[in-house]
Amino acid sequence: MNPSGAGRPGGRGLSWAWGRRNGYQDSQLSTVRQRLQQASDARAQEAAGGEILYAGDANLTDEQIAKLPFDLYRQGYVYYWKTHAHPNSTFKYTMSSLLDLMRFDATDQIELIDQPLLMIAGSKADSLYMSEQAFAKASGTHDKELFTINGATHIETYWVPEYVAAAMDKLAAFYARTL
Repeated sequence: MNPSGAGRPGGRGLSWAWGRRNGYQDSQLSTVRQRLQQASDARAQEAAGGEILYAGDANLTDEQIAKLPFDLYRQGYVYYWKTHAHPNSTFKYTMSSLLDLMRFDATDQIELIDQPLLMIAGSKADSLYMSEQAFAKASGTHDKELFTINGATHIETYWVPEYVAAAMDKLAAFYARTL
């Protein structure tokens, strides 16, 4: 794996800034400046008409997947790359976009939410800490709940029938009450 954390499912999509900037569970704090410099250099190269650099590697062996440090990475890799991959999807992104990804914070201004809020996370999700932190920051509403699905990891909430059913039941009740 490269030091940017590219190619890791946990580093894609709705990763919060500290997840991307600091590395998942603060696993890359020591390389923040190095990764910012790599992204800045890549952006300068692109602006000068040079080659666009990409980060990410979706060609891991099962042994390499098993050695990934977090359930989210291991299960996410299998889910997004092996079992549920879209034919046009890759784990690649431009190296220069890391600047934007490191700056993005999904909880920025979350305190402005003044409507009912339901957050759902697996009780065994190694990303649960992110949901807990976001929930605490959502101070603009008193009608809020962090629902944890007992026994579920992050990725399992997508496809394990009992966990999906628990999420759907909770969502149906939430929408029936709030819409």
